[in-house]
Amino acid sequence: MILISKYLVPNGYNGLTIYPFVFLKHKRFAKDAIILNHEKIHLKQQLEMLILPFYIIYILEFLINLFRYRNWYVAYKNVSFEREAYRNEMNMDYLKQRRFWQFLMYYKNEI
Repeated sequence: MILISKYLVPNGYNGLTIYPFVFLKHKRFAKDAIILNHEKIHLKQQLEMLILPFYIIYILEFLINLFRYRNWYVAYKNVSFEREAYRNEMNMDYLKQRRFWQFLMYYKNEI
């Protein structure tokens, strides 16, 4: 379910996925296939992690990265879930061929 909310999506971001919802900053993003594919990758990640563990791991990984890099943006971009989503957002067939827990392939490799 796609919802438009410029208030729920933080500044500097286009979308936010909180299963089962995808919040987009602007209505025009609802027609952007790349943004939608990125958010669909997050939906898949959240489902396969049984939702709550996804958020716990995401936050922990982000905080470790923030301590490590001392930069919000770099910490965010190096969360394994984001690395997978950004790396594959332009591949519209990615979710059809994606393996279970594929985000683990992006865990150690830095951007």
